[in-house]
Amino acid sequence: MAVVVTACGAQRDGGESPKQVTMNEQQATDRAEEIVHQAVDGMSPTPTLERTGPETVGPCIARDDHGPDDRLQVTLFYKLTGVPGSEAKSLVLQARDAWLKQGYKYNSSDQEDMSGAFPWVSMRTEPDDFWVEGITGVLDRAKGEGLATLKVRSPCFLPPGKSSASTEVAPAALGEPQADDPARHRALGHSSRIYDALQAGSAPTQPGEGLGVVLDGSGASVHHAWSTEPLPDDMRARALVRAEAYFRSAGWNVRHVPTREGSPAVVARHPEEGTIAQVAASTTGAVRVAVTTPSHGPASADV
Repeated sequence: MAVVVTACGAQRDGGESPKQVTMNEQQATDRAEEIVHQAVDGMSPTPTLERTGPETVGPCIARDDHGPDDRLQVTLFYKLTGVPGSEAKSLVLQARDAWLKQGYKYNSSDQEDMSGAFPWVSMRTEPDDFWVEGITGVLDRAKGEGLATLKVRSPCFLPPGKSSASTEVAPAALGEPQADDPARHRALGHSSRIYDALQAGSAPTQPGEGLGVVLDGSGASVHHAWSTEPLPDDMRARALVRAEAYFRSAGWNVRHVPTREGSPAVVARHPEEGTIAQVAASTTGAVRVAVTTPSHGPASADV
């Protein structure tokens, strides 16, 4: 059964609603697989694709148009294994080059993201607006060895039987970031990687969650808050450990902060951007995530 796909971007200039195309879950999955193979099929050395991460179809997480949480997304996450760790950088850059040949556009990556030993690239397909990433996870920083992974996320789509979606703005938002705001892309990119690290499905938006612009003593920041589904105590604890491990491997400064719920929150600061990420257990059984990234330059406050 065909369903309506709502592109995950904010409204266009002039108030035009996000574009909609007809697609179903199988078509979204097939297209995501095609994007992965566009990157991998010509690689040298040839890696082995190893599927990982959460379920293929899950709740919409890139709610940058403030759509409801009954929407879904297809997400594919592959490790590129069977090659030396020293080849990870090359594989990510080969994926970037292959996607550029397809006409895909950079999303939030810049030259600095790709010039080091562990490059990362974020792109969007055109015209169907899939989000794609090539990531180099660190295995041995001193030796420059890593693990290349590819991730493809579809636009958000409505499940069968739904014909429209509300666009209610999240209560916490004091404003809406522009579609081309680099801080918006950074906040959503960090949320996406934290989501992958937690390995737990996202829950419907709670009051105060969503994407918006907030003001504090240092000026304007883009803030993205969301929660996982409720988890058993042991799974929730492991999810927090995975989140902390991700932050440390990616070079974030990490601290534990006491909370009223009793379990310490993991608070991390990106050393270059000044982005602050908080990951904490909730009394509901969920893991709450908040990412705040400065709109203009790095934040001056430490974690």
